[in-house]
Amino acid sequence: FALMHQRFRGKGLYILDEPEAALSPMRQLQLLTRLHELVKMDSQFVIATHSPILLAYPHARILSLDEHGFSETAYRETEHFRVTRRFFDNPEQTLARYLGEEAG
Repeated sequence: FALMHQRFRGKGLYILDEPEAALSPMRQLQLLTRLHELVKMDSQFVIATHSPILLAYPHARILSLDEHGFSETAYRETEHFRVTRRFFDNPEQTLARYLGEEAG
C-alpha cells in the first residue's frame, strides 16, 4: 500500500501479484482509489488477484487462467465474485456446507 503511494508515479506500467494479500477490505478500496489516480495519469496495471474488490475496477479487462489457457471473463462470472456472493448471500448455509454441519 505504501509502495503505491510513495513510489508509483504516472505514465508507468506496474505488474502486481496479489497486492491485496495483507489489506483489509477498506484498505483494498483505498488501493483502488490510488490505482484510479495512477490510471488517470496514464499508468497501466497488470494485477494477479483473488480479490473481488480489486476485480470490480471499472472497465478492467479480466482474464481467467484455467487448464484451457486464458479467457476474458465478465466480473460477475469470475469464481472469486461468485464464491464471495454465495457466502454473503447465506453465510450460515455456506459454512454448514464446508464444515459439514447443519445450517442454523
